[in-house]
Amino acid sequence: MPFVRVARPDEIPAGHALLVENNGRSLAVFNCGGGRFAACGAVCPHEDGPLADGWLEGDVVVCPWHGFDFDLATGQCRVDEGLSIPIYPVRVEGDAVEVDLP
Repeated sequence: MPFVRVARPDEIPAGHALLVENNGRSLAVFNCGGGRFAACGAVCPHEDGPLADGWLEGDVVVCPWHGFDFDLATGQCRVDEGLSIPIYPVRVEGDAVEVDLP
């Protein structure tokens, strides 16, 4: 599937996320600072916590409910190796943050 526009870069403050719904898929799109963005599934697999409400620690998102954290490059959980989240490629094209959705 082609890249899909999900936001303008200025709509997502550095260190925060935007919850995006696209064709029945929920994403958390993070502004990692320095012009870098990351996108992942919006639901923590531990107990369905809202990852878009979480916070960043470097390149890791921390779930606000129980502190389970996930590497935004691999999706792997650092607390429980049996858990992971989907990661989606992101690019910035002009005034658009775009995510490549399967």
